[in-house]
Amino acid sequence: MSDTTASNGQDQTAQAGGLPLVVHAQYIKDFSFENPNAPMSLQPTGKQPDVDVGVDVQARRLREDDPVFEVLLTIRATTKNEEQQLFLLELTYGGVFSLRGAPEEHLHPMVMIECPRLLFPYARAIVSETTRDGGFPPLMLQPIDFVELYRRRVAQQSDSLASSEAEGSA
Repeated sequence: MSDTTASNGQDQTAQAGGLPLVVHAQYIKDFSFENPNAPMSLQPTGKQPDVDVGVDVQARRLREDDPVFEVLLTIRATTKNEEQQLFLLELTYGGVFSLRGAPEEHLHPMVMIECPRLLFPYARAIVSETTRDGGFPPLMLQPIDFVELYRRRVAQQSDSLASSEAEGSA
């Protein structure tokens, strides 16, 4: 038995050699569900509606001298049939994370990949329950590859930077 007593979960995680990632809070930052054509939009048409889902991840450091971040996972879903908009959903689900002990070069990928990966199941449940409560079948979001989303964002930023530098030298 160990005679070392930890004062909180953060100390226990650090002592156990676990990940330096701590979740301090999770919350709905912004949420909107619109069913503009109800009750007509709830009538079955026999055709599959067009569903468009978009995902975005944003993060910001809350303290300059401490690796504490707010991470926001935004999910936008719109559904239409031939005649009308069925519903529009927008959810920004946030979390506060600290990454003490992580090397500085690993902070950005951890914040943009691991943190939204932890938030996603909760956001997915909110989306599913809300569409069901709105009178539609539950919208079950498929798992998101946050690594690929991160790679695309980094590539896009590199392309933008290269374009800016080329315009500046012209």
